[in-house]
Amino acid sequence: MYEVKADALEESFDALAQAEKIATLEADMASLKGQVAAAARGAVERPALDGVKGTEADPARAAFVDQYLRQGQMTGVELKSMSGATGAAGGFAVPREIDAMIDSTLKAISPLRAVANVVKTGSAGYRKLVASGGTPSGWASETGARAETATPTFNEIAPPSGELFANPAASQAMLDDAQFDVESWLANEISMEFAQAEGAAFVSGTGTNQPKGFLTYTATNEADSVRAFGSLQYVASGAAGAFATSNPQDKLVDLVHSLKAPYRQGAAFVMNAATLAVIRKFKTTDGAFLWQPSLSAEQPATLLGYPVIEAADMPDIAANSLSIAFGNFRQGYVIAERSETSILRDPYSNKPFVHFYAVKRIGGAVTNSEAIKLMKFSAS
Repeated sequence: MYEVKADALEESFDALAQAEKIATLEADMASLKGQVAAAARGAVERPALDGVKGTEADPARAAFVDQYLRQGQMTGVELKSMSGATGAAGGFAVPREIDAMIDSTLKAISPLRAVANVVKTGSAGYRKLVASGGTPSGWASETGARAETATPTFNEIAPPSGELFANPAASQAMLDDAQFDVESWLANEISMEFAQAEGAAFVSGTGTNQPKGFLTYTATNEADSVRAFGSLQYVASGAAGAFATSNPQDKLVDLVHSLKAPYRQGAAFVMNAATLAVIRKFKTTDGAFLWQPSLSAEQPATLLGYPVIEAADMPDIAANSLSIAFGNFRQGYVIAERSETSILRDPYSNKPFVHFYAVKRIGGAVTNSEAIKLMKFSAS
């Protein structure tokens, strides 16, 4: 009996010792985990050198070295970069608290795109065929001979085009320190400048590496039946650099009816604000204004029953100026657009500056010279 009790006592002592060893081991493991966590927090608080290759314990650094430095992959790499060296170039935004949204001066943008024929092209070689002259017909009796009639004449229109580009740059420090979204702001500024530039080209572009504006085509007072294809007809205002002194509104009526009736459906006046200010003062013999203001936000103001488009790129009234256009621009002018504006972010070409290269290929030309008429401020 004594031997049995002694064996049981020894077994209880062994179990107690084993429990103490397990408790000691768990305490050591907890201490080790605490040291590892502290080391990890220290690593986060102290940025490591970019050139030090990471290990399994630091996968972010390993990804940076292996993917970006060795292979050039930008996954997970934040590339941000205007210069804080001078105030106008961005230094105003660096040291002080500023509004997150930058207010910009508004620019006058030509609205011709909204009324012209805009086509999307897949290549730079866009062509359009225009038939002139129609198909003549004739009369004959029931059994009479039918002579051959003339066939339409086709003319090929190849709108001149060019690449509209911008390439502003911003420094890395500027992009990092500014409180506003510089990249979005630059993209908006580029789009506004492009809209302004293309609007001017649609009116007075030379056709060399840019669209050809409708005012740069040959203008003559010859009627549609005798005028050469590709030239525009003008109606004289009756005085050099001004409207006629008596009944000036009559010339506007002549301009409207110089356009063939089918084109008048959808036609509009195009002029700038200075010219429009002169016309808004015209009155009929009974004292009514020719200008009729819009009664709703969706409808434009009208002149002689036709909408008026205010285009800032149209010239002011001067001697021999073509300051007023009237026509159906959807029939008469085509805008060939190869693609939308694309912006390439380039942080490599001019370090430490980041360039925002924006480009847009666009062309424009008059397709039907009978659909657009001009007013020339001359005596004849």
